[in-house]
Amino acid sequence: MNREDAWKILCEYTSTDRMRKHALSVEAVMRAAAQKYSGDVETWGIVGLLHDFDYEIHPDQRHPLEGSKILEARGVPDEIVHAIQCHAPFINPEYRSDLDRAILAFDELTGFVTAVALVRPNKSLGEVEPASVRKKMKDKAFARSVIREDILVGAEKLGADLDDNIRLVVEGLRPVAGEIGLNP
Repeated sequence: MNREDAWKILCEYTSTDRMRKHALSVEAVMRAAAQKYSGDVETWGIVGLLHDFDYEIHPDQRHPLEGSKILEARGVPDEIVHAIQCHAPFINPEYRSDLDRAILAFDELTGFVTAVALVRPNKSLGEVEPASVRKKMKDKAFARSVIREDILVGAEKLGADLDDNIRLVVEGLRPVAGEIGLNP
């Protein structure tokens, strides 16, 4: 599987700009995480790109299990399919690798950091600090669809400090900032 094939799958099943931007964001962060955790940058990026590809057709407990069937039918490698399942702890997946733990750690956090940056006066990632993200996490009304427990459990499973994860997300988002409506 290469990125071009993954992009085609994403576009086939994901029509909204918001979900495509989220996919691009998580892809960029997963690529940065791959460098930190000595993973395969392409594989990690594809997991980030495809992790929610089926969410628009299964915005419920069937996601990502039903999506996994689609990916398996397309010949997507098991490592990628399994990692995509790992971003959904409600299906109780087995976390076998740093890739599996990283998608859990960075999916919701990427969305949350993006939301924090979007409310800054300049919509700038440069204005986002771990302390400000932690403060916003306490405000349940802010970005209420973000599952904060996944952010915390993901960091724990990865054996990472939450502040370090926040910094990684900020840095990982910089290359795609313009595409997702942010300033670097």
